[in-house]
Amino acid sequence: MSLNTLRSLARRVVPTLLVAQVVLLPLQPASAAERAVQPCRSAAACGSVIVAPVSQAAPDHGDCTSPEPVVCLIRSETPQEREIARDQRMRYHQLLVDMERTECAMRAEGRSEEDIARALVQMRNDAKDVIRAGMTPEQVAELEARNQKKYGNPLGPTADQLYMKYGSWEKVAEAATRSSAAVDQELGLEFRHCSCEVLQAA
Repeated sequence: MSLNTLRSLARRVVPTLLVAQVVLLPLQPASAAERAVQPCRSAAACGSVIVAPVSQAAPDHGDCTSPEPVVCLIRSETPQEREIARDQRMRYHQLLVDMERTECAMRAEGRSEEDIARALVQMRNDAKDVIRAGMTPEQVAELEARNQKKYGNPLGPTADQLYMKYGSWEKVAEAATRSSAAVDQELGLEFRHCSCEVLQAA
């Protein structure tokens, strides 16, 4: 397959895969590195940290060996398309930070693990503007139809469905704030989780 053909495919598929990952990521296993809390000196250091110039063109030779298909498709994008993909990813990171703030506030109030998990899953499913960023109306309709068929909900899995998957509300809460390190690295980003102490001190 030629590079031009792959780039044409990426223009149609990458936004959908990025969104699908946002919606379906809670169902994927997380590595210890992805869930590790990175040291943050301030709340401003949480979320998206630009670590590399994404405008640098990706190599146009050799096979992509990443286990995540979306990473290989991102590599076929133009620098301008990669910038757009990074902007969309940063919006997703901001959602994760907002969710972590909510989790910390609820823990400070003494709320149950179930209450916290349900709130985080609801926040993720309600973030239509983030989930649908960069999608065409046709892609939105396709995504919602798939979610409706799989979960009975056009926005994605419910908290109860995730509980059936993981078996504990703590794991549901962890999954709701997960980010793919491979996708972040490909877009020149780093997502840093922060402790409640740092977030509450902000």
